[in-house]
Amino acid sequence: MNILHTSDWHIGRSLYGKKRYEEFEAFLTWLIATIEAHTIRVLLVAGDIFDTSTPSNRAQELYYSFLCRVAASPCRHVVIIAGNHDSPSFLNAPKELLKALDVHVIGSITTDLQDEVLVLCDERNTPELIVCAVPYLRDRDIRTAEPGESIEDKEQKLLAGICDHYAAISAAAIQKRRELGGDIPIVAMGHLFTTGGKTVEGDGVRELYIGSLARVSAGIFSSCFTYVALGHLHVPQLVNGLETVRYSGAPLAMGFGEARQQKSVCRVHVNGQTASVEVIDVPVFQRLQRIKGDWAAIQGCIMKLVAAGSPAWLEVIYEGDEIIGDLRERLQRAVASSKIEILRIKNNRVFDQVLRQTSAQETLDDLDVNEVFARCLEMHGVAEEQRPELLQTYEEALLLFREEDVRAE
Repeated sequence: MNILHTSDWHIGRSLYGKKRYEEFEAFLTWLIATIEAHTIRVLLVAGDIFDTSTPSNRAQELYYSFLCRVAASPCRHVVIIAGNHDSPSFLNAPKELLKALDVHVIGSITTDLQDEVLVLCDERNTPELIVCAVPYLRDRDIRTAEPGESIEDKEQKLLAGICDHYAAISAAAIQKRRELGGDIPIVAMGHLFTTGGKTVEGDGVRELYIGSLARVSAGIFSSCFTYVALGHLHVPQLVNGLETVRYSGAPLAMGFGEARQQKSVCRVHVNGQTASVEVIDVPVFQRLQRIKGDWAAIQGCIMKLVAAGSPAWLEVIYEGDEIIGDLRERLQRAVASSKIEILRIKNNRVFDQVLRQTSAQETLDDLDVNEVFARCLEMHGVAEEQRPELLQTYEEALLLFREEDVRAE
């Protein structure tokens, strides 16, 4: 049986205000062609389908149109779990209807563990695969808060909760296999952050829980799992060097930091209790490029791109010694009458002012929430030794706000 593992689509995500719906549509069209070309029977989507919990109408249209097209393909089943960016209730709302298309959606954990243990059957209605579809485990799902807890206590409870859930789900899957009989392979899914996982600057990957220690090791995944399909990290990678425990990575570059990264999906060929993995490269649907240097270097690079007719979106980082007050105007003249668009300009020559606009072009889009907080600490002269604890408290507050947003749905 051929399985395709993908994750972190982030449909609806924009880049410095630039909408990317054409890219998402091109990727989903390519994915359908890949499913047909490789005779994929099961598609696993390991979370972060959308970029926000309230996706736009256009994002929803792309999602549902894709699912309808998959139903008409050789693919027999689609299994979708929610990620930390997704709204559990939004994904779950049409789940009963989607079952008619053999699309199985797990937006959140439920009181019955069996809801996450899916038995997928072939065209003769014979069980051929068991999927442990574990969605993103939210703090409130796996940890009970107690007065006076330290950050370390909370992190240890989170780790214990995640480990316990995977232990219980693997035991339930093994029991299900015994009941069904035969040598049915078991595949697990998850949306989490593993120890040693790689990220890149600007990829938008958030810490899932308070602090940075609530990351799990590969040891939580039972040996009964033939393959483990993970989501959350955007860099395609193995977990602890294991070929059959991996992140597929995001199919599109989420920021300029990922511009040079080859994106991919994973084709998993399962034969009994063994699995082999083939990485399939995803084409680049919109070129992103980061240009750095002094004015001569930047101008030379842009001239080459213009001459080649490139339609690239650019991030320009000026690092020269000369102060250029009309940097934006120069850049716009350089790309005039070309297909190139400049989405971000960063002037490092004057980027040392704290919490003030470093040029006429800098906006909050140039900073993430942690950068703003770091500048606040710097501006107010907070001692270095006090900053780690303040940063943890700040991150805890941000996570509480995000959890409140989910509760308010």
